[in-house]
Amino acid sequence: MKMNKIVAVVGPTGSGKTAWAKILAQKFGGKVISADSRQIYQGMDIGTGKDKTFPQDLIDIVLPTQTFSVAEYQKKANVLINQYLQDGSLPILVGGTGLYIDAVLYNYIIPNLQKDSLQLRQSLEKLSDKLLVQKLKKIDPASAAKIDLKNRRRVIRALEVATLSKKSFVGLRKKGEPKYKFLILGIKTDRQTLYAKIDARIDQMIKDGLVEEVRGLLKKYRPDLPALNTIGYKEIIDYLNGGMFLKEAIAKIKTNTHAYVRRQETWFRRDENIKWVSSIAEAEKLIRKFLRS
Repeated sequence: MKMNKIVAVVGPTGSGKTAWAKILAQKFGGKVISADSRQIYQGMDIGTGKDKTFPQDLIDIVLPTQTFSVAEYQKKANVLINQYLQDGSLPILVGGTGLYIDAVLYNYIIPNLQKDSLQLRQSLEKLSDKLLVQKLKKIDPASAAKIDLKNRRRVIRALEVATLSKKSFVGLRKKGEPKYKFLILGIKTDRQTLYAKIDARIDQMIKDGLVEEVRGLLKKYRPDLPALNTIGYKEIIDYLNGGMFLKEAIAKIKTNTHAYVRRQETWFRRDENIKWVSSIAEAEKLIRKFLRS
């Protein structure tokens, strides 16, 4: 029944994806594979909201100093999925990084420019966010119009691809024949309720030691690393550098997270294959139907 079938649970930050995946994995003999572009980093636990109360693959797999591409994620996820399918387990992809999810489910054919990219990437990482966006708009306007321009890593990757391949980053993102039959479950959320939940979660992160976590990371790593230039970390770094009060940093994390949620919702709304559900019971019903079909 599970042969060549996988389930994905998607939705914006704070929607409860991981908690659902934990329940669904227990119910259906599943194995959870994280699809979160920040939870891949070791030592970045509190600010990324990692749940380590149950087994998840593809979290804590690289250091903040290391780069990790969508192609690498796709490759690692495919290896795990095939392994779990052979074992008779149900692979469950869970996360809010839509590009990771789509690369696996829709079998994106991604150009491998890794070997040629290092020197170029190092030079691009020295540029400000504003200059990177200006550069992308000039050499690859199609990608600048489609990707999240506030995602520094994505902008740098688009510039790498456009510079080295002489083709548009979004134009090269072609789909192959899907490798699996899949069911995508999206968690339906009311935005204002979600914002309140996110704000409470950020307050809890502060209580749990986010400032101390960032302080510890800065003892090991440069503050300008792309991994640390993300929501929750960059604001606390500004606070620790004297750029703002802690209260201001917390408010900024909340505002930036709300904006990120809106971008995630825009991404997922484009996919007509997502089945939007409001309860875990609805999700279970759809999975049972999917596995019987």
